[in-house]
Amino acid sequence: MDTADATVRATASPLAFRPATEADVEALVLLIESAYRGDASRAGWTTEADLLAGRRTDPEGVAAVVRDQNSRMMIVERDGELIACCQLEHRSDHAYFGMFAVRPTLQGGGLGKAILAEAERFARAEWGATEMHMTVITARGELIAWYERRGYARTGERSPFPYGDERFGLPRRADLEFELLVKPLD
Repeated sequence: MDTADATVRATASPLAFRPATEADVEALVLLIESAYRGDASRAGWTTEADLLAGRRTDPEGVAAVVRDQNSRMMIVERDGELIACCQLEHRSDHAYFGMFAVRPTLQGGGLGKAILAEAERFARAEWGATEMHMTVITARGELIAWYERRGYARTGERSPFPYGDERFGLPRRADLEFELLVKPLD
């Protein structure tokens, strides 16, 4: 256990995980936007502000995940306050992990590891998933390395960024694409 993890565990209240409801949608959109876009996102290390402008998500997209019977938008709270979230989607033998956001000022203290571990546990225990899949923008080398340290492997399987679809943001570069990362869930 590294020092940051020990500090988070020793000084913070426990994390509470619960499924999101429609009443959470507005707060979730604000959290996700703050973690990825605009100047507020620069307080953390997960910012995409240099790669993409515009929105990361919208209320309709988040509400669709909340309503989908094959998905779960997981809320992470501490002392009743929303501090993180992630999307899980059941896709036959595997689960898809996405829309992962931790409040920027709380990033780098071990929260992400704990949330990812809980998402993997849930997918395995509740859905019987044997693998977790995710896609990450290939230009996010530091983020890909973080996932690799947690057991995710790069597959080399790439998909194009949806240029022209403003629901995914306004690209600041012409070379954006996604890569599939996969982790077996033992």
